[in-house]
Formats: sequence, structure tokens, C-alpha cells
Amino acid sequence: MIHLKKTVYRTGTLALCALLSASGSVWAQQAGSAEGNQKPAASETLPSAPANWFNLDREADRVTGVSTEKAYQLLQNKTSRPVVVAVIDGGVDTKHEDLQEKLWVNARETPGNGIDDDKNGYVDDINGWNFIGGKDGQNVNYDTYELTRRYVSLRERFEGKKIRKKDKEEFKQYGKLKEQFETKVAELKQQASGYTGFANAYTMASDYLKSYLGKDTLTAADIKAIRATDEKVSRAKSILEYAMDNGINEKELKEAQEYFDRSLNYGYNTDFNPRNIVGDDPKNLREKGYGNNDVAGPDARHGTHVAGIIAANRDNDLGMRGVAGNVQIMAIRAVPNGDERDKDVANAIRYAADNGAQIINMSFGKDYSPNKELVDEAVRYAASKGVLLVHAAGNDSKDIDTENNFPTRQYLNGGSETGHWLEIGASSWGSGESFVGKFSNYGKATVDVFAPGVDVYSTTPGSKYESLSGTSMAAPVTSGVAALLMSYYPQLTAAQVKEILLKSSVKFSGEQVNKPGSEKGETIPFEKLSMTGGVVNAWEAVKMAEAMTQQK
Repeated sequence: MIHLKKTVYRTGTLALCALLSASGSVWAQQAGSAEGNQKPAASETLPSAPANWFNLDREADRVTGVSTEKAYQLLQNKTSRPVVVAVIDGGVDTKHEDLQEKLWVNARETPGNGIDDDKNGYVDDINGWNFIGGKDGQNVNYDTYELTRRYVSLRERFEGKKIRKKDKEEFKQYGKLKEQFETKVAELKQQASGYTGFANAYTMASDYLKSYLGKDTLTAADIKAIRATDEKVSRAKSILEYAMDNGINEKELKEAQEYFDRSLNYGYNTDFNPRNIVGDDPKNLREKGYGNNDVAGPDARHGTHVAGIIAANRDNDLGMRGVAGNVQIMAIRAVPNGDERDKDVANAIRYAADNGAQIINMSFGKDYSPNKELVDEAVRYAASKGVLLVHAAGNDSKDIDTENNFPTRQYLNGGSETGHWLEIGASSWGSGESFVGKFSNYGKATVDVFAPGVDVYSTTPGSKYESLSGTSMAAPVTSGVAALLMSYYPQLTAAQVKEILLKSSVKFSGEQVNKPGSEKGETIPFEKLSMTGGVVNAWEAVKMAEAMTQQK
């Protein structure tokens, strides 16, 4: 699942929905009655994140970005070479004003001739490939969650049938999956009910106060300033104040509705199966060549945002600046609104490696991986070709040392792992108790390092721009810094680039930060959230790369 969607719809909104569910009676009453161990920069004077904060410097700009702009000062007299970064995601808007000049172009392919000119198995793959589209041009937008697919598969095998002795262990697994699936759906329906009650009350209260004040929009100051004794006005004010105090606004409520609709109608719908659109044989895991060349697809918001963080044009004075100046984005569509399929992920990784990608950004993840061995093979293959894989740690506020978030660097059966993998958590532009993204997964043994992932301003479809949050944003910040190093120091291997990024990360030993997912304001030493206890930093990384290459 795309990790932005988890942030906005699964994590942030689930936290909201939990609050809705737990506090439903309150709302019902209201509705019815109406390099060193640096400290994070101080944020008291910064009420909101500067638009370019992820590229800014801790000391000069008072936000803990990755010091990209400062790093370029060290590179002024150096030449760079283009680096290809594959973005495996939900789609990239190739017509965006800030990305058009930053796209990988398959020079061996003649556009639009319907011929596989380069004989790589993919026809007219000019900017990449779409593994969740059909030959007729249709595309998968929504898909089910992996839990749903696994549950349906085992239900067909076991429900109402005699269980053979050799299948008893798997039948036990089915029982656990069934309980988990049914519990999840029941919880969602309860949360949706709580949401509906409060959303209706919020809308009525908002509309009433707009009419009362004669305004088209309401600000927090407008609401706080109301001093009327009228009971209906007071009730409406209390509802909106309650929402503000809990970080709820019209955007959050809309996103909650989208999450419930998508989850119940598609993600956890046992009767929904869009795979016929693709036209492949889902049981043939070795199948290749399916899909189409529409790398944007029906929903390119997430992938376009990711691509912009890495590569948005730094020289055109439009919108925003990506991290890497000399980079080409290879767009690979394999992640729907739902859980990605292992077959598609494996083929996407192989496509990237075969077509010259030096870095693969993977801002997606899920709780189950039924064909992990297939993905493992693709990861081994990419690593053998010197590719660096950068993966978002996920947005469920959980410790992935003990809980699943696939794909992973660890291979099945044997405990070995790839050395060409970076797992990235999300840091924020704030300090102390707001230094880490509240949604971010973490893990002292599994997460390598953190990078900016809160309120990151980047490209979205239609030549627009938007601030979004998630480890989905932190991963491409890291991919961008990696591409920067590979661009100016081409002699460095992927393993060396990884080593530099980890060793040069700015450490915050002893700094107490907010523990992701804690509802009681619990804090934790930052170094316990990742292996390095650091935040990626381009300035420090460039200095280390320069020193490393000068030694040779």
C-alpha cells in the first residue's frame, strides 16, 4: 500500500477514527444538544514548516532539513553525471511542469509505433512501465488488501469442506486470518458509524456559524471570538472547538470518508477483484510482459509527489526544488490504492535494474507478503547489478523490529539480507515532542535512519504542488541525497553510498523525542528509533564522499 495513503487515510485518519469511535458519545451529545550530537532546531518561532524545509539547514534555517542547499555550495566547481532513479509507485505525471525535463527516456524505443524496439519485453516503454494496466489501456485504480486476498483464497479451500490431516496447520492459519479479517471489518464499520455522526454534526455546526457570522469560511480566530449566549450558537461553537482541539478539520473528515469508502468497498471487499483488467495469469508468478505504458494511471498524486522530492527542476524558478539536480526519473507503476501484489513488485524491481536504474525508491508497504521469495529474488538481482534500494518504513506508528512491513531487506529461509537496502523513518520540522512524525514506524534493528517526512511540499498532478506527510516522503528525500552523491562521485558503489548516508547522518544522542503512536505524550531517546539514531544530511554526506574519494 502506498505509504502516503497510510499516512493520510490509514494512520492519521485511523487515529482520528479511533478518537471518533472512543469519543463518539461525546460528539453525539454535542451533536444532539448542538555531525556531533546536535539538538533539533528550536521551533517556537516557526508556527509552520517553510515550504522548502526538507532542503534547509539546521543551523542557518532553524529546521532540521537535510542541508541540500548548503551541500551544493561544496559542489559548485564539480561536474555531475545523470543518475537514473526508479520510482515504483502509483503513477507519475510525466507532463508536470517541474518534472518534464527530469524523466528517464528509453532511447532504444520509438514512441508510439506499437513495437518492442529494444526487445526488452515491453512495448513503447518510453518513460517506464505500468504493471497494473491492461493492453487495452485500462488501469487498476483500487485493489484489495493482502489480508483480504489471503482470506478469500483460504476460505475457498477450507470453508464447508473436510479438512485433511496434512492441511490442519494451514487450516489453523485460516482460522486466525478469518478472525483478524472479521474483526478488522467490524472495527471499520463501527468507526465509520462514529465518523458519520460527528461529520454530520460538524457540517451542520460549520454551516450554521458561517450563516450566523455572514462568512463563507471560518478561521480558528472567528470561532474563538464568538461570545453569543444563544444556545444553538454555543452548541455549534463547542463542536467546532472540540474538532480544532483534536486536530480535526474539513480536510481530515473528507479524507476519513475516502478511507472508509475505499477500505470497505474495495480493500476489505471479498467480492472485489480488479485483476481481470490487467489480463495476466495471477497464478503464473514468473509471467512478464503484461501491463501497458501508461505510467501516470488514474491516480498519480502520490508518485508525482515522490518524484518531485527527488528530482523537481532546481533551475526553472517554478514550484519547488528537488534534492538531486542531475537525475532522471524512471516511472514504474505497480502500486494501486490497496495492497500491491508481490508479482508486480518483483517485476518492477527487475525492470528498473534491467533498464539502468541506479536507485529504486519504494514508498509502499504491507503487512503480508505471500510470495516474498519472488520479491527476494528480484532484490538479490537488483543488488547484483549495483542498485541501491530505498524503502519507506511505513506509517502505522509501530515497531517493525517486531511487526511486519513488507518488502524487507531480510530474505526468507536463512536470515541473510541485502546490503543494498535503506529503511527510512520520517522526521519532522519541529523539535522535541514534535521531532518525529507521529505516524512513523521505527525500529532499532530494522530502520536505518530518519529523513524529513512531515509537511513536505512537492509536485502533484496538473502542474500543482501540495504539502504531504509520510515515510513516503522521507524515502525520496533519502533517494535524492543518494542520487546527489552518485551524480558527483560516480566512482562510489551503492554500498559505499549507503555507508556514507548512515555514517554522515546527524546524530541526536540523548535527545528525548515523541514516541510515534503514543497517545499520552510519551517520549523516547531518538537513538532508540533507528540503527543510527540520525537524520540524513546532504552537507555531511558530500564532505564524507569527498574525503572517501580523495583517499583513492
